Amino acid sequence: MTRIYDLVMTHKLDADDLFIHRVQQHCAEQRLTFFLIEPLWVEPFCDQFAKGKIWARALLNMHSEHHLPEDNYHRLIWLAHERQTKVIDPPDVAIETFDKARLHARLVGAGFEVPFTVIVPRAQADNFVLVEADRAALRAPFVIKPSRGYGRRGVIMDATSEGDLARSVAAWSDQHYLLQRRILPQRRNEEPVYFRVFHVFGSVWFCWWNCFTDRYRLPTPAEEEQWASTPLREIVHRIARLTGMKFFSSEIALSESNELVLIDYVNDQCHMLSQSANPQMGVPDELVAAIARRLVEGVSQMIKS
Repeated sequence: MTRIYDLVMTHKLDADDLFIHRVQQHCAEQRLTFFLIEPLWVEPFCDQFAKGKIWARALLNMHSEHHLPEDNYHRLIWLAHERQTKVIDPPDVAIETFDKARLHARLVGAGFEVPFTVIVPRAQADNFVLVEADRAALRAPFVIKPSRGYGRRGVIMDATSEGDLARSVAAWSDQHYLLQRRILPQRRNEEPVYFRVFHVFGSVWFCWWNCFTDRYRLPTPAEEEQWASTPLREIVHRIARLTGMKFFSSEIALSESNELVLIDYVNDQCHMLSQSANPQMGVPDELVAAIARRLVEGVSQMIKS
């Protein structure tokens, strides 16, 4: 007999307790069965799933290493996808957007405002030389980032030449590296005008995010009204339409030339560390709770349709 869960969730971080508890709470309210696939359970769960003894209608992926095929969570996500579980977000869709080099060209083609970028294949990184036009467009210092990196690993914020590629390669081995013009956000009231915007099943929230200190702040009602007339939210809706992603965040800065520039394109498996758990870098509790509720609502609509 197969044990069927309505929603299972991969997760590795104990720090996201508020988010986990809210997902569990809203599943109970919606009368959805729920299972949390912590590291202790991932191998036996994958084994039972493969044998047909367990199945899930939906899987919320909060942890898998897209760039590591041998990762247990990565294998589980693909297994669930192949067994017709509704994965949020499907691995083929998520991997296409996770890879910044692939996504960059799609964003440029769709007319998004993104930093000037030169993409360097790993095979060319050791001997790569910028042409003078690209060097002038990048300016110095510029940013270097691995195409499939996350958590700032391998990101060089103070690159002055192509020789700095070696620092990024040493910190994070990847297939491609992006050299990008460094965008300096405007400052207002001593804060950078820099946002992290969350998209969850069509709902969008934006937060002030200080790219220098990692601190989040919810907008005031007056700021909500002020930014409602800008394309801030529409940018993220457009990304969702372009990529097919249901749950992700993007980083957007207001540049010195007064343009909203997409800086970090798509972050899936959003880190939902709460501000009460970590005031320095946590997401405001109110927003964590709202995202958990919307995710469960979206899952419920998905599996009942």
